[in-house]
Amino acid sequence: MDKKSFFGLLLLSLFSFAIQAQSNKWTLEECVDYAIQHNISIKQTELDTKIAALDKKEAIGNFLPALNANASHSWNIGLNQDITTGFLRNQTTQFTSASATVGVDIYNGFQNLNTLRKANLSIVAAKYQLLKMQEDVALNVANAFLQVLFNKENLKVQQEQLAFNEKQLTRSQELVLAGSVPRGDLLDIKATVVSDKQKVVAADNALLISKLGLAQLIQLPDFENFDILEDTSLKEEHTILSQTPTAIYDTAKLNRTELKIAQTNLEIAQKNVTIAKGGFQPNLKGFYNFSSRVSYADIPAFDPITGSIIGTKNPAPFFDQFSDNKGQSFGAQLSIPIFNGFSVRNNVERSKVNLEKSKIALEQQELDLQRNVYAAFADAKGALKAHEASLVSLEARQEAYHYAKEKYAVGMMNSFDFNQSQTLLSNAQSEVLRTKYDFIFKIKILEFYFGIAIIKN
Repeated sequence: MDKKSFFGLLLLSLFSFAIQAQSNKWTLEECVDYAIQHNISIKQTELDTKIAALDKKEAIGNFLPALNANASHSWNIGLNQDITTGFLRNQTTQFTSASATVGVDIYNGFQNLNTLRKANLSIVAAKYQLLKMQEDVALNVANAFLQVLFNKENLKVQQEQLAFNEKQLTRSQELVLAGSVPRGDLLDIKATVVSDKQKVVAADNALLISKLGLAQLIQLPDFENFDILEDTSLKEEHTILSQTPTAIYDTAKLNRTELKIAQTNLEIAQKNVTIAKGGFQPNLKGFYNFSSRVSYADIPAFDPITGSIIGTKNPAPFFDQFSDNKGQSFGAQLSIPIFNGFSVRNNVERSKVNLEKSKIALEQQELDLQRNVYAAFADAKGALKAHEASLVSLEARQEAYHYAKEKYAVGMMNSFDFNQSQTLLSNAQSEVLRTKYDFIFKIKILEFYFGIAIIKN
């Protein structure tokens, strides 16, 4: 293999390794999707939807006839009645009986129908609860994702500052040896480098903790090599601020899941009142019953001449008796509630109280949503102003730092003042990062209320 082929293969391997390393980094969309599939709270809410589906099956089953079968077999040993003569005698008798009953509700105040309608509403409410949980998890994942991005950029800033001060330390050592600056300035630079190293360690720990928090939030078991993609679609956009808080609130009233949950719970409470009132209505049931029995004993056989017992004779065959003794009955049963200790009336009153509580809960949700929308709008505008102010402050700090650098280079500024200028510049850079991601998250919350998905497909 010639050198060109060798280096070509090496570059291809490195390129493939870089692509693979990049592909192992998670995007925000992948984090949200993984969290929705594996988050424990979401799994618990999914089980609630399954329970609601079982309640619907049970409500449907109330319309179907109830079929029950019974069978029994008994032995009587000792003194008992002879089934032939009617006299009491010591013998062993056996008795078998079987029956089957079918019952069906004909009318019960439409309670079965209203129970089915309530079960359908419960399924809708459970689905809304699941959607609400997914939205909350997605919002929390976005916040944790942005925190990791902030800590990544902050670590870069601290590392760049450390690298610059290490170069400054080397240059100061040369100047001290040349006698251009006093030795005290060198000590100040060394102290600054040590402080920068501590800041790098703190920033690295903050990044590690934020990664761990995000991995735990999405329920990722192997988080040792977990990392996120820094090239994200989250930008500093603020077109949503062109909307008014009233317009955002009006849209949120139509789209927000918590209002849909409260509205569905109100409808369920209304159905509970209707079901409870059905207890005042008569209950009419139809029934059909089939039964049969078989009995036999050790019946003695007598000699017709001497009258002595010469053995036993067998009773009629089992299935012959079962066929001869069969019987059927059918009819209808009407039950009219007259007085039942106020239980039905109390159930109605209790359901009415829960209905009023559901109405108040819906009103409270609307008030909470209005307050949250206006607060989110104010927070987003405040975060934008804070970010813009941090950019202005950073620009001023950069100019002040360049000016201080020039003064320090010609000996017109001591190292302490120069280090102070560097510290203020580093703080301004960190503040720009903090306000940037705080603003992005506040905008995401506002867009969330406006019905814009966190992940844009």
